[in-house]
Amino acid sequence: MKQLINTTRKKNGELQRKAVLRLEMDYELATLFEAMGESNKPKMKECKQKLEKIRQELVRLKAL
Repeated sequence: MKQLINTTRKKNGELQRKAVLRLEMDYELATLFEAMGESNKPKMKECKQKLEKIRQELVRLKAL
């Protein structure tokens, strides 16, 4: 019974983390779009790095 409860909690935690990561990804994409419009290369690089980290975590969570 304890294993079932722990598994359920873990899945709920993963679902919440996936939702947060998707929100972070949306924000970074919007920031990247803005930086591209301004031709702000340093900000574009920073956004791309953050997006890559988000992508890696989503892959780790098997969300893609």
